[in-house]
Amino acid sequence: MNDLCRVLNLQYPILQGGMGNVSNAQLSAAVSEAGGLGTVGVGTMEPDEVKRILKDLKVRTKQPIALNIPLNVTPYRDEMIELVVGEKVPVVSLSAGNPAPFIPYFQEYGVKVIAVVASKRQAQKAEEAGADVIVAEGYEAAGINSNFETTTLTLIPQIVDAVSVPVVAAGGIGDGRGLAAVLALGASGVQMGTRLIATSDSPMHNSYKEALLKADDIQTVIVGRSIGKVRRVMKTPYAGQLLTLEEKGIEEDDFNRLTSEYYHKLGALDGKLDQGFINGGQVSGLIHNLPTVQELFESMMEEASGCFQSLSKTYSLTKPETK
Repeated sequence: MNDLCRVLNLQYPILQGGMGNVSNAQLSAAVSEAGGLGTVGVGTMEPDEVKRILKDLKVRTKQPIALNIPLNVTPYRDEMIELVVGEKVPVVSLSAGNPAPFIPYFQEYGVKVIAVVASKRQAQKAEEAGADVIVAEGYEAAGINSNFETTTLTLIPQIVDAVSVPVVAAGGIGDGRGLAAVLALGASGVQMGTRLIATSDSPMHNSYKEALLKADDIQTVIVGRSIGKVRRVMKTPYAGQLLTLEEKGIEEDDFNRLTSEYYHKLGALDGKLDQGFINGGQVSGLIHNLPTVQELFESMMEEASGCFQSLSKTYSLTKPETK
């Protein structure tokens, strides 16, 4: 058991990313039951909706769960913060904003705090404020991303060198090889989103899952760069419409409306890929099956272990004898 698993009381060092308004009890419970940390991303959900999901979750699993609060996104920030404590949620993930003012409150009630960051400076500030875990998200990740556009491969070792708390790698990870790679970079675990969508436990629309299964290495696109709002989505007819509008000079208000959760749900839950978008990370090209979450985690751990064993056999670290 590594530091991350000890801090969050997990079997496996695998976290579910916050998935905005497509978060649901079914998938989050499956993640927690499989030994990871199931997470509900509140996004623009109303407090009553989150309470219903948490009630369902508590029936489905007794394992640790988390709530992800995007601080500068949700209009119900204060209510969500109080809800974490009131519902006795053991872990909170804070993203899209400065977590420092809120960490002492959670510490008072024994809630473990995960801070999602995109730079070394952000990680250091979060640790100074008392964050228990740092999630460092690279440019490969799905959904709303940092304008820094730093890749996971370069971001993780820099943050690992800069902080002493466990660091979790997010962006571009979907199998045991990715897990082994970031562990080799010094991370204590991984956070995944796209790969968990493509599981039999996920209630997302089959059209969403099929798009992930059919994806190749260039099947995601960035929208919003022209107005400083980077979002990675799957190449779909709707994404093409967004790109065309950007080329013509879309206004920020129009972009925000067309990438709201309403259009996210149309794609992810209703499967209307010409009327709504679906988030997808660059890891999509590595997805070829729809296992249960339990099967996915077990295969990842086995594959990661095999990677390290293979490397130790292939590359000897013993210095050659000198004559």
